[in-house]
Amino acid sequence: MPGLRQLGLALVCAFGVGIAPSTALASPAKPTAQEARNAALIAFQRDLVSVLAPRADAMPLLGAALLARPLPDQPSGNDFHSLIERAVAAPGHGPAQRWVQLADCDAQADACPHPQALAALLKEAPDNAAVWLLKLGQDVRNNKHDDARTDLTRAAQAGLYDDYTGTSLQALATGAGTLPPPDATLDPEAAAGAAGVQAMIVFGIAGAQPQPALHAAAQLCRSAGEDPSLAADCRRLGKTLEWGSSPLARSLGLHLREALAGAADEREQARRERRDLVWQVQQFARLAAGAQTDKARARQLLSLARRGGTEMSLVLAALREAGVSTTAPPGWEPRKAGGEEH
Repeated sequence: MPGLRQLGLALVCAFGVGIAPSTALASPAKPTAQEARNAALIAFQRDLVSVLAPRADAMPLLGAALLARPLPDQPSGNDFHSLIERAVAAPGHGPAQRWVQLADCDAQADACPHPQALAALLKEAPDNAAVWLLKLGQDVRNNKHDDARTDLTRAAQAGLYDDYTGTSLQALATGAGTLPPPDATLDPEAAAGAAGVQAMIVFGIAGAQPQPALHAAAQLCRSAGEDPSLAADCRRLGKTLEWGSSPLARSLGLHLREALAGAADEREQARRERRDLVWQVQQFARLAAGAQTDKARARQLLSLARRGGTEMSLVLAALREAGVSTTAPPGWEPRKAGGEEH
């Protein structure tokens, strides 16, 4: 189905984490400059976790858990599992902490997403379509097709779609500012300095946010033309997704409107809006990549992340602050811009 490739990947891949596996540090040869910088980045990230881990509130603990998740061999108490367990029970906790806890699971044992976290989200955030789409994906994998159809209806009846990436970005951006990056972490060929390091860590780690089963929902909606009830649910879900928290959700919402619209002008409007969405994501990726050499831009993105909101609101705010139009220029098409339309 067109439009289902992850447009949001541009948001989290623009920086790249830039941290090599720790096994590189065991090489008997003298480390290269990049290997030395990678080691310094890993050490800095561990230090951030150590500073945040003693906190008692949910948001700093969420930041600590997210920072700890990609680190190998974290000591007990400072590891992802321990920190997210504390975060979901800490004062000020909410669905955002539970959402990240979904990743605290064993994929090899087919135990993902975290079953208790999903059960808690269904109770704590029943009006969030993203939660029901998570369950839909699980039910599809388990061949519970009737349950999956019910999940789609519940998602369509929900009032919002939020995958909590905005909250994770806020926790990461706040946490990453707790300590100044050491000189050894700075890229001598870049000019963004400490802000560039912080932005690289924040946007790189946020890319690992758990994702709902949007593809599974799209697959169900493919047969909507033969089922009026399913078509109604898919249209309603599409409207919610259009105002969702992520570019990926908005892409699917616009696709559903285009696919299920009865009038040609409505289909064309949805297609134009999807084109604008691709433009927005590509232009944000350009801004984010430039933050590695532009200290002011890196600081701007970190500031936007610390304000909270959603991934989509951050993209639009960044474009507006940079003076970039959120509407694609006349005649612009994704393929003509060097990127395949998603």
